[in-house]
Amino acid sequence: MNIKLRLIAMNFLQFAVWGAYLTSMGRYLGPAGMGAHIGLFYSIQGIVSLFMPALMGIVADRWIPAQKMLAICHGMTAAGMLAAGYYGLSVGESVQFPMFFGLYTLSVAFFMPTLALSNSVAYNALERAGLDTVRAFPPIRVFGTVGFIFSMWAVDLAGFQATPMQFVVSGGIGVVLALYALTLPACGISPKTDQQQSWIDTLGLRAFVLFKDKRMAVFFIFSMLLGMLLQITNGFANPFISSFAAVPEYANTFGVQHSNILISLSQISETLCILLIPFFLRRFGIKRVMLIAMLAWVLRFGLFGLGNPGAGVWCFVLSMIVYGLAFDFFNISGSLFVDRETSPSIRSSAQGLFVLMTNGFGATIGTLAAQAIVNQFCQWQNVDGNFLLLGNWTTVWYIFASFALLVAVAFALMFKDKRDEAKG
Repeated sequence: MNIKLRLIAMNFLQFAVWGAYLTSMGRYLGPAGMGAHIGLFYSIQGIVSLFMPALMGIVADRWIPAQKMLAICHGMTAAGMLAAGYYGLSVGESVQFPMFFGLYTLSVAFFMPTLALSNSVAYNALERAGLDTVRAFPPIRVFGTVGFIFSMWAVDLAGFQATPMQFVVSGGIGVVLALYALTLPACGISPKTDQQQSWIDTLGLRAFVLFKDKRMAVFFIFSMLLGMLLQITNGFANPFISSFAAVPEYANTFGVQHSNILISLSQISETLCILLIPFFLRRFGIKRVMLIAMLAWVLRFGLFGLGNPGAGVWCFVLSMIVYGLAFDFFNISGSLFVDRETSPSIRSSAQGLFVLMTNGFGATIGTLAAQAIVNQFCQWQNVDGNFLLLGNWTTVWYIFASFALLVAVAFALMFKDKRDEAKG
């Protein structure tokens, strides 16, 4: 089979695993009595990303080829997710936070490394085929977003948004991907040498020396700051839109009834924006592309603060559209930038470091801070049998938008693109 088609299938399944629960999980946690912990469920993705992606990247660089590590990680991911879903279904309203959260954490701990591992597998396969990763990868990555949308819609239309069945769906897809990953092209590992190595080389931590390069250090620091924004709307957009069910004029609107499908417009926007990345990187460089992403985050949050599911639904739709720029121009472009700035011997470790800074430090700090802000202005309430997160959402979204704007201004002043250095 054509290598591009094989990588398309991998990316489709990779993100279908995530899309099955990532945007709808809050709808289940609230009625299940775990609404106050939504931020913790999303921040644990960041906490495990502090060490798991780097650890799995080290193993993939030195001992177990990346495609096999991808299979192992997805096997463990599926096991944890299926167990969490089964537990939730079997106990119903008696679900206990420690048990459910423990199973969920096990799954997430092995899923987060797959974001970097799947990139490494794809880049390796494309290079072996003699293809330019900057040109060839974005159109392949588009189908990851298609997979995310597919599972979002499936969960919504099947009526699983407020049930633990969404985790069962995720686990089932994970099993398929674990088996499929074993068929992907083999990735190399760093060759053994007879020379004595430092502890950094022995442990495969050479990627951390990238911080000695001022330009790379600034890039990774701002990746962390921007990573603080990544999970906010995944965690709170669905409860926010659903909260309009408490307002009679909005209760029966499409957005409230099918919030996951409305949110999926964000992922549809992704599929289009990914295709723009090669052109924008060549034309404008990494600095301007990252700035576009940061300003898109400002609009993402600000438009949520302005909109509603009725006459103001255009704000929601526009917010979903700019999300494509906000997410892709940061995540995909950042990953390609790291790939081009590092040597093949530390590629998996460098990708793991990028995930650590964004989905690790960034997402952990950002999601916990977001939960504190949401708890300050909103609270879960029982409205005619429906548990809704009600409060001053406008202020919440404007706080997030203000932070994104500050990060954009600071990045514009501090990060130097090679193009700018050449002009200087």
